[in-house]
Amino acid sequence: MVPISEKDALLKVANLLGEWLKASENEVRLRNDHYDTRIDGHISVGNHDFSIEIKANSSSAQVSSAIQCLKSPALLVKGSAIPLVVVPFMGEVGRKLCKEGGISWVDLSGNADISAPNLRILIDGRPNRFKRPGRPSNPFAPKSSRIARWLLIHADKGMSQRELALNTDMDEGFTSRIISRLEEEGLVARKNDGSIRVPDPNLLLDSWREAYDFKKHQILKGHIAERSSNEILYKIPTLLIKNNMSHAATGLGAAWLYTRYTGFRTVTFYLKSLPSADLIKKLGFREEPRGSNVWIVIPQDEGVFQGSKQVRGIRCVHPVQAYLDLFGHPERAKEAAENIRQELLKWNNYA
Repeated sequence: MVPISEKDALLKVANLLGEWLKASENEVRLRNDHYDTRIDGHISVGNHDFSIEIKANSSSAQVSSAIQCLKSPALLVKGSAIPLVVVPFMGEVGRKLCKEGGISWVDLSGNADISAPNLRILIDGRPNRFKRPGRPSNPFAPKSSRIARWLLIHADKGMSQRELALNTDMDEGFTSRIISRLEEEGLVARKNDGSIRVPDPNLLLDSWREAYDFKKHQILKGHIAERSSNEILYKIPTLLIKNNMSHAATGLGAAWLYTRYTGFRTVTFYLKSLPSADLIKKLGFREEPRGSNVWIVIPQDEGVFQGSKQVRGIRCVHPVQAYLDLFGHPERAKEAAENIRQELLKWNNYA
């Protein structure tokens, strides 16, 4: 389905609200009188009034902008209208931002999460009706994400576009295009001296997490027979170093090394290339996805190794990368991810 106009979006939302609230046609009204003109629209359904802010997509930047607009003091003074973010399809990060901001939302695909006095509407599971054909431009594609990773690793300082290109081993023209896309999303900003900075690192990380899919790497799942996962965690890099294999731990093993947060069963290592049959034999690795305790991962792009460092004697990916990867892992991986974020990814805003 192609994108629809703001007017048609308002009509669509009005129809959805009328349907959910079982209102007659006469009880559903689009209102434009005496309201803050900075808001895209107002809808009344029976006894409920809604202030509407429409965005073209559910990126973190777009949803955050809508939330800020709906929470403006001028709008809040005007009364009891329910603030409502509207997007074509609400993604995971957009939902999280709305929940944290205490703002309700509706998407034009028919999903909603509306909470207000005497009103609760929760509809989920309807598919995205606004997927565009072709491959969309994505600043978080495997190679492109080197920019976001480097900026997050060095979020406390600005840097020139040339510095970014050199440090991420990318062409300046390609780097410029990625930075421009991040600027469009409101995720990076240029200072007066031309340096590039991240106004809100948490927003950049959330946007990346929404686009990231660990499963797209090449993952070999199997078993290594040892008494504990800790023994496996230390055995693998010892053999990799002897065989000159570039590597870095990620996932639950890296989380444990960084924070000692929780026990784990699955040990995961990035390798720059597939291990030889001889090295597989030395590791004692038997490929078998079912109930595996070791994941050997060949990344889509070598940028995953940016910022890697020794942690308790084992080379680990940077906490930013570990955080992203954990959402593709089993066990208590999501809890481990949040712990890494709380302990190691403490950012202020650097506007």
